[in-house]
This record gives sequence, C-alpha cells and structure tokens, in this order.
Amino acid sequence: MIQKYVYGTPFNTESVIADIPCAGQSPAYGRISVGQNFCFSYQMGKKDRIYGLGEANRGINKRGYQYTSFCSDDPNHTESKRSLYGAHNFIVICGDNTFGLYFDYPSAITFDIGYSSPDLLTVSCEGTDLTLYVIDGESALDITKQFREIIGRSYIPPKFAFGFGQSRWGYADESDFQKVADGYRNNHIPLDMIYMDIDYMKDYKDFTVDSDKFPDFHAFVEEMKSKKIHLIPIIDAGVKIEKGYDVYEEGCEKGYFCKRADGSDFVGAVWPGRTHFPDMINPEARAWFGQKYERLISEGIDGFWNDMNEPAIFYSDEGLAEVRKALRPYMDDDVEIPNFLLGDKVDALANSPEDYKRFYHNVNGKMIRHDKVHNLYGFNMTRAASEAFEKIAPGKRFLMFSRSSYIGMHRYGGIWMGDNHSWWSHLLLNLKMLPSLNMCGFLYTGADLGGFGSDTTRDLLLRWLALGVFTPLMRNHAALGTREQECYQFEDVEDFRHVIGVRYRLLPYIYSEYLKAALNNDMMFKPLAFEYPDDEMACQVEDQLMLGNEIMIAPVYTQNADGRYVYLPEDMACIRFLPDGTIAKETLHAGHHYIKIALNEVVFFIRSGKCIPVVDAAESVDDIQMDTLQYIGDPEGNYLLYDDKNL
Repeated sequence: MIQKYVYGTPFNTESVIADIPCAGQSPAYGRISVGQNFCFSYQMGKKDRIYGLGEANRGINKRGYQYTSFCSDDPNHTESKRSLYGAHNFIVICGDNTFGLYFDYPSAITFDIGYSSPDLLTVSCEGTDLTLYVIDGESALDITKQFREIIGRSYIPPKFAFGFGQSRWGYADESDFQKVADGYRNNHIPLDMIYMDIDYMKDYKDFTVDSDKFPDFHAFVEEMKSKKIHLIPIIDAGVKIEKGYDVYEEGCEKGYFCKRADGSDFVGAVWPGRTHFPDMINPEARAWFGQKYERLISEGIDGFWNDMNEPAIFYSDEGLAEVRKALRPYMDDDVEIPNFLLGDKVDALANSPEDYKRFYHNVNGKMIRHDKVHNLYGFNMTRAASEAFEKIAPGKRFLMFSRSSYIGMHRYGGIWMGDNHSWWSHLLLNLKMLPSLNMCGFLYTGADLGGFGSDTTRDLLLRWLALGVFTPLMRNHAALGTREQECYQFEDVEDFRHVIGVRYRLLPYIYSEYLKAALNNDMMFKPLAFEYPDDEMACQVEDQLMLGNEIMIAPVYTQNADGRYVYLPEDMACIRFLPDGTIAKETLHAGHHYIKIALNEVVFFIRSGKCIPVVDAAESVDDIQMDTLQYIGDPEGNYLLYDDKNL
C-alpha cells in the first residue's frame, strides 16, 4: 500500500508517474515538522536496518552515517563524503516496522541515519515544499517492487551494451582507437565498445568531431562496426561560447540557456572554457538539445554517455571576479599571501554552492533558481537524449548512460558510478552500490573497472573484472595521466581473455535476468537480507550479493588474497570457470567456507534446485552462438530464459 503526503507546493519532478491521491498530512510512521524547514523523524529499533539511497557512500545498510542528496562532481569517494553524483531519496526501514519512504524533493536533502543520535532517523531540508510517499509491504523486496511500479519501467539498452567496453580519457584520434581495437582483436580478448572521451570533439564543442583527427568520421565509425565494435562518444552539459558555433548561436537566439537574475545568459567554465548551460528543465530547450544528437547518429553512432551534468562548473565569471578581488591586495612582490588564502579561494571556485544560486530555469514562464531544482539537471539532460532518439530513429534502442541522475531518469538511461579510483575500497564500494541503485530503478549500471583515477595494478584489474563479469555495464575506463590499463597491456594476457570471456559465456543469463528485473519491476542484485530475512548472519553480510533468482556472487576485493571467506545461507553449488575453459562444480553445505580463487578464475554459487544457461565464449555479442547453450547447476532445475522476444 502506498500513501502520498504533500507539503507546501512541491515542484513536479516527474519522477513518479502513477496517479496516487493525497492521504493527508500525518503518515503512520514518524513525526513531521514543518516550520521554516521540513523534518521527518523516526525512532529506530536497535536492530533496524536501513536500505536504499541509490548511489551513496559506505555500506548497503546505511545506518550510522549522514548522507546528503545533492548531485556533486567529486571524484574522491572517500568514506567522509556525504554526496556523490546522484540523488536517490528512497529508503526502506527493516525492523519491527518495515516500510519505505520516498522524499520527492529536487534540492539538497539530508538523511541522518543514526549519525547525530544512534537510534534516530531524521530527514530534513531547507524548503517545505515536497511530496512524501510511504509504502507498506510484506518485505523490503515487496516494498521496493511497489516503489518501482510507481516510478516506471527501467531503461533497456541494446544487447551489444552488455558486451565489454574499453575507454580512456586521452584517446584522441583514429590511430588511438585503431590501436585499441587491434590490441583486443589481435589478442582475442572480447570487445564490443570503445568509448570516446572529450578529445574527439573540436575544441570540446558538443556534437562536433575534430576533422583533423577524424578526416572521414562516418567511414571510421563504419570501419569499427565492421570489426563489431561500437564507438560511444561522450556529450557534456556545457555549450562553448564561440561565435560561429551554431549550437551556441541557436541557443542564444532561442533563449534556451540558463539565465542570471538579470536575464543574461549565465556563464560557467568547463572543458571548452566559458560555456552556457542548456536549460534542461525547460521542455522546449530540452527538445532542442536532444535533437542535436542526430548529428552523430547520422554518422552511424548508436550509443552515448552524458557527463559533467550535475552540472559541473570549474568557475563562474562572478566567482572568478571574487577571487581576483580577494587576492588583489597581495599582488605586490613584497606582500606575503596568507597560507590558507590562495588554496581556499581557488579550491572554492569549482562547483560552488553560490554559483548554483546564480542561474535560473524557465519553467512555464516562471524563473526557478537552479539550486532549488539542482538534482534534476542530469536527469533531464538524459531525458532530452532519450526522447529525441524516439523521434530520430523510432523503435531503435540506443545505449545511453549518465553521470548525474535523480529517480525517474532510470526510465531514460543508466548510470555509471562516476570517477572512482584504482583503490581496492572502490571495488567493494562498486559491489555495495549495486542493490541500492536497483532499488531506485537503475539497472544498467557499473563502475569504471580497474579504477578511473590513480594507477591500477594487474591483480586489482583482474579482481575488478571478475566482479564486472556480472554488472550490466562492463567498462574499463582510466584517466589521462594514469597508467595504461587496457587488458592487453599486462603480462599473461590469456588471463584477461579468459575472465572477460566468462562474461560472454554468461551473457544469456545476465541479459535474461536484466530483462526480468526491468519488465517485472524487480531487482537484479539483492542484498542477502532481502532473500534470507530470517537468517541473522545473512542480514549482516555486505560483501556478497544475490544476482537474479539463481546465483550468489562473492568477489575477492583484497590485495594479495588467494581467496576469501563466504557465507552460504543454504546448500549451494560452487561454480568455478577455469582458465582452460572448463567449468568445475562442487556442492557445499550451508555455513562458512574459505574459497580459494585464483586471479584467472571466476567463481560464483548456484542455489539448490537452480540452474543457469551458459554458452561458448565469443569475441563480441554478435558472435555468441546460442546453439552452444547448455545449463549448469542442478540437473533437475528449470530456467526461464528471457530474450528480446519478451519485450
């Protein structure tokens, strides 16, 4: 049962698509305080567990910390960070009372989950205009399914998007991409996608291709497709201010950029330098921007990733002027600058909260200050693309995922988990985010395998790939200036060929479970607690996940480990994909086990009475031979295989 409570005059985020009548002002759980600010408070039981918040830091059980939903461009995902790239305000409380809460509020909102006081949950924001949905159900999974039903069906990408992809900030021209394609194909490592970061553009201008680097881009796209490789370009939020650049000139002429209070176009610097931001909240501007994707689609492109769409701002004209003013008294050679001043002032330029108060959106003729709807920007940028795809190529499925997001964007695309680092802790964080994101509708997701920032290591990349085998988005991505981490760069390349090959052997199962989760408002990845709520040990486990209804994954995430401890809530079959291509199976009883896992093995567990489909390895999704299909697990098990015919 879902009840809706409306406070003040909320902004219509369009995250909920179901028509639910208002139930009044006082929900059955907790206390509501509405004065100058809104606050929900609830006294938690000692053993209550709190799940949700989508792309959030720390554990699967969110109890014990404070989180703020405010889409933030911050690549250093240390445990101290309270905001990441997404804003996903859905939680489920599991305990004596089990219920869900969705706070539909597009600005900053803070979830204090036993941080200020160990047993107190408080959800607060500066405004008083929001909608609260309270969901009662039989279990956490039941509540999640009800929530998923009211926010709409999750995005389903094309099948090639479930292949392996290689990316790097720094692939600049045709020769760089050709080198990557040859490196994978010559080493027979499976590959379906190569991603194009900002260097492919002409002066970082959206919807342009640098003709010096790509003399015949259409021919190059088709050449890659002939090798069964899709090129996936990036699109950034900021539009370069440059006379003669038609996207800039059209946006100015039509009034489609975000405005300052005085009506002039707001200026924020990003990769191209000084830019304007398209007004993604304005439907007309959104349709205009979305139509621009056709320029690359006409060149043969069938997938995109949207970036820098929190929106990220390196500095604004106003912010830069303030720094110059503050530093002016110290510009003489003999005047010493206070130690803190230079760093503090310059560091504060990027993504300044003050800048988010300096520009406005046109919403039905009314000017709305950006910080009041900040969390909707990335959502609506991706919506712009998705809605345009339907007009440009009706019925065709495009690959689309984004960095920033809000609940509701899951209908239009997926997300990757942002600019992580080559840290073992981020491998574990990748695992822990999966069920929380699934709860909020985001099924097509994954992290930058091997880590984006910092230098990866061979063992870290192999262990991360062994997790990535199971995530819908499986992409190796690295930053400019870091160690080259394409899989063929490392010794014993056959280990990488095998691990990635396991993804293709399991792809019929992964794709099938994805479709089931999307079409049935289900979760693809679940905490063990969702499947075994009466097993106290299972409820404590946060480094193993259930995938679909058949398997449990338990990746190694520790440096130099030759395996790991695993808890089995029931008897399961330990399945081991060995580097010689064979599959070993061992039946294990419920309980604790130490499982040795070599760097070149992929290991997971199949539940009693269950089986899953596998096929022979292939070098691309198109090369998968379904006539090699067999089933592993319980010989008496039955598996319902979903494919595109189920759509």
